[in-house]
Amino acid sequence: MTSTSPPPGLARFNDLEESTALAALHEACASTTWAGRLLAGRPYATVAGLYAVSDAAMADLTATDLAEAMAGHPPIGRPRAGDPVSAREQRGMAGASGELRAEMLELNLAYQERFGHVFLICATGRTGEQLRDAVKERIGNAPEQEREIVRVELGKINRIRLARLVEEDRDTP
Repeated sequence: MTSTSPPPGLARFNDLEESTALAALHEACASTTWAGRLLAGRPYATVAGLYAVSDAAMADLTATDLAEAMAGHPPIGRPRAGDPVSAREQRGMAGASGELRAEMLELNLAYQERFGHVFLICATGRTGEQLRDAVKERIGNAPEQEREIVRVELGKINRIRLARLVEEDRDTP
């Protein structure tokens, strides 16, 4: 016998007041367009359905929408003070040496000067060295190529954050 009810975390998300759901989505991604699309898709029957709408919304983001989404992310190696989400996602830099931290600061600044935005990567599960190597590899990309890589990385981050939002067994988002 199979259930047609959404999982408890997803049902909780579906039932949130619109303003509360929108705030939770904005915590996952700073793009107003992305959050609006996901909000408009409620109620979701499955987590896969939520991810599909997220992926489609991400694919449709304009350059302005992507810039808005990226503005919600701190530089690698400098998570926002008091923000457990960015600290958890950037855990690979937590034990980095002072030398690696200094190198990442320089690379972040060079990347931002070249592309006009923060270096964005799905940092979850990556070491400080892997993050450094990624920025070194990507800094030579053409702006159009880099924008599409950022879109993919942002989509990965959004999925991780959505999973935490709808799959955890908790009372509030």
